[in-house]
Amino acid sequence: MSFWRRAAMIALVVTLPAAAIAVAATTRRTGRPSPAVWVTPSPPPLTVTVARYGFEGPRPWADVSRSGHDLTPFTGNRARPRRIPHGAGRAVQFPPPCTGEPCPRMILRVLSRDSLNPGAEPFSYGASVRLSPEHTTDGQNVIQKGYAAEGSQFKLQIDGRAGHPSCVLVGEDSRTIHVVVADVGVADGAWHRIICRRGPAELVILVDGVSRSATPIPAELRIENVMSLNIGGKSAHSHNDQFHGAVDDVWITRP
Repeated sequence: MSFWRRAAMIALVVTLPAAAIAVAATTRRTGRPSPAVWVTPSPPPLTVTVARYGFEGPRPWADVSRSGHDLTPFTGNRARPRRIPHGAGRAVQFPPPCTGEPCPRMILRVLSRDSLNPGAEPFSYGASVRLSPEHTTDGQNVIQKGYAAEGSQFKLQIDGRAGHPSCVLVGEDSRTIHVVVADVGVADGAWHRIICRRGPAELVILVDGVSRSATPIPAELRIENVMSLNIGGKSAHSHNDQFHGAVDDVWITRP
């Protein structure tokens, strides 16, 4: 075989797609070409927005995902919903710490619906938050659905004087509380993006796009309850784990 014929054959092999090379190889072995097999890559799983709140426009408490999970402010002791500038939009400011009762308290709430219960499936939830270092307390709830002492729960909270965010999951028929705590604080007066991500076998917390900690969870852990989805605390009553900062862009997605 001449040099140029060998070179042409090599060039042909190099430029052929992988499927054609596989057919050619089969032809050489059996003398008959096998049917071409086309492998189509699986598309990435779709991200479904269950609820999203941006606090903009004339209906600041509306679910902008159009899933119908609109919020209602619930207040106590003369607290008032207040929006503040955040970038080109608006955020919600919650009451500051108070040492003398009766203290103002406020949450934003939507009554439970089946679509707000993730069950045993992967899901994510999070928010942008701003908290001053002088406004930290032992426990402040940013997002909460359900209670650890009964039923099931998912929660995002900022606890302690250092203001470390954490994610919490509690499954049905179990009193085991699964907590993952970020190794950085966010109580510095700046805006931070916090994400809680439940995978098939672990719970991860991310702060400003960086994974900060993870903990294993049972694959069968199931979250399904009839409690409301609350933003800013667990109620508008005393001992409500009131959040004392500002919140924007709250969301829940699947997977």
